[in-house]
Amino acid sequence: MNETQEIVIAPGKSLGGYWRELVGYRELFLFLVWRDVLVRYKQTVLGVAWSLLRPVMTMLVFTIVFGRLAAFPSEGDSPYAILVFTALLPWQLFAGAVGDSSNSLIGNSSLIAKVYFPRLLIPVSAILVSLVDFCVALALLGMLMLWYGFLPDWHLLALPAFLLLALLLALSIGLWTAALNVKYRDFRFIVPFALQLGLYLSPVGFSSGIVPERWRWLYSLNPMVPVIDGFRWSLLRGTTPFYLPGLVNAAALILLVGVSGLIYFRRTERRFADVI
Repeated sequence: MNETQEIVIAPGKSLGGYWRELVGYRELFLFLVWRDVLVRYKQTVLGVAWSLLRPVMTMLVFTIVFGRLAAFPSEGDSPYAILVFTALLPWQLFAGAVGDSSNSLIGNSSLIAKVYFPRLLIPVSAILVSLVDFCVALALLGMLMLWYGFLPDWHLLALPAFLLLALLLALSIGLWTAALNVKYRDFRFIVPFALQLGLYLSPVGFSSGIVPERWRWLYSLNPMVPVIDGFRWSLLRGTTPFYLPGLVNAAALILLVGVSGLIYFRRTERRFADVI
């Protein structure tokens, strides 16, 4: 009598085995990153120029509205345009990474439905693609600083730490939204609205120094506040106010959201192919 054998391909049950599995698929991970970079710019008329136009236009609007019309103060002797641009760097990295990772599983539905691989690779690769836009904008900021004759000092050494913090925050939220978007498609509308709201609730067009001291702790519950303040502190020679309790709050929130997001992602990962 012939016996029918069924092979079930599913995520590894142990956490250690799961990380080893991720390492084993590193070539696929690099392919996903490279493919997403090519797709992002392949069919655009201006290509990488969009990475320059978007922050420049936003900087001009915020500088006119907050710097000229509202007459908000800058920090130290830094020009207001640079003050805004140093905040746009982490914000656009965060917003782009969360937006891309949220839709990453839906965008790769055909791949997910056909073959097994660690699904975590998809949102992580989508987040890393946002680093391309970040590097282009960072180069533009360097030219802007040269134009104004305002260059950073040794505080710049702390920039990679705040960059890592921004990426971890985006990954923590991206894991939740990517997994929830598979089951609840309404999240594709909620995420852009939440990001747009967060832009105005974060100190992008103004300095956190205008927030009264008694409200700083409450305001810093927005995890992007200490990230933006950290970028400004690193790039503006340490002249901007830096609220250390806010950084502790952000680190604790990233840890909480990241761990819970990873747990939820792994629990729902095995059903992605059926639901998507």
